[in-house]
Amino acid sequence: MRLLLRVLAPLLGLLLAVVGLAIVVETVTLWVAPGSSPLVVPWPVWQTAAEGLTWQSGAVRGAAVAVGVVGLLVLVLGLVARRHDVYLADPVPEVTVTTSPRSLARTVGHEVRSHADVVSASVVASAKKITVKASTLDPAEAVREDVRARVDAMLVRLPLARRPRVSVSVTTTKGVK
Repeated sequence: MRLLLRVLAPLLGLLLAVVGLAIVVETVTLWVAPGSSPLVVPWPVWQTAAEGLTWQSGAVRGAAVAVGVVGLLVLVLGLVARRHDVYLADPVPEVTVTTSPRSLARTVGHEVRSHADVVSASVVASAKKITVKASTLDPAEAVREDVRARVDAMLVRLPLARRPRVSVSVTTTKGVK
């Protein structure tokens, strides 16, 4: 979502800049040569068409609904794309400490991969949940309990403001031991 916003924001800014530039060009043209036709925007035609419209016209209501829907979509997109920080315990009331979910996942991943029986692991973390998927050559259930204990012990050491739920799944891979 953040990537979409990073593309959408400059495009909307560029669109507004072009509209503003067109308004400036048309205004200067009207001041310099009042009798000339418009350069870029056919505003006399638009003015004639708009004179017949009222607030009860279907076109006006449709345009209002379309602008409202687009505005709501942009608002929802902006709210969904916000940063999802993981809050840590504040050292003093005036200081707020956060970390990214990626950093938390990397920390948990290093701890899981340091287990001797884990061949590979992937970790996804958020402020609410940490999901660990590991592979081993040994029986999965025994390694799963060890990995779960390591993750729980590491989360106790971290100064997290709220402890996330932990989900650990371990699969046995086929390979030469």
